[in-house]
Amino acid sequence: MTHGATRVTPADLRLSAPLGEALLALNNAHAVELSRLDPGRLELLVAQAFLAARVGTVDAFLLAFDERADYDSPNFRWFRAGYDRFVYVDRVVVAPGARGRGLGRRLYDDLFAEALASGHRRIVCEVNVDPPNPASDTFHATLGFAEVGRARLPESGKVVRYLAREFPAGGAA
Repeated sequence: MTHGATRVTPADLRLSAPLGEALLALNNAHAVELSRLDPGRLELLVAQAFLAARVGTVDAFLLAFDERADYDSPNFRWFRAGYDRFVYVDRVVVAPGARGRGLGRRLYDDLFAEALASGHRRIVCEVNVDPPNPASDTFHATLGFAEVGRARLPESGKVVRYLAREFPAGGAA
């Protein structure tokens, strides 16, 4: 990890209860934008992740999967139905006290580097339209993401925009 992020593994979560508790607290404080997790679900997702990374103890956290993950998210399944190869950003969150320091960007820069090194040329994610998440919309636009679809999620009633950033073959992040 070149931008100050630290990879998170299932072993990290088992060996450090405070780390797992802090990641859950950060995630669950933003459950409207993300989705609520419990300890078992967090460990399962980290185990399947293409990249699970944090900055600081838990100033920021990113969780991403490639197309091979066995993941039941309707958003992930939407991308899997439309694309053969991709890295899906399931969640990225920055603690309120750590915002404005470029931590989200650092996590994405590491993700872009990891994805490109693995031969991936497409990074995808979704952002809520209803309820709105204008900060995430702006953040992803500055990173070069563009809308590739929309959906209403029946389980939650949320409306999401599906976004993608494409890298040319041999391109740099």
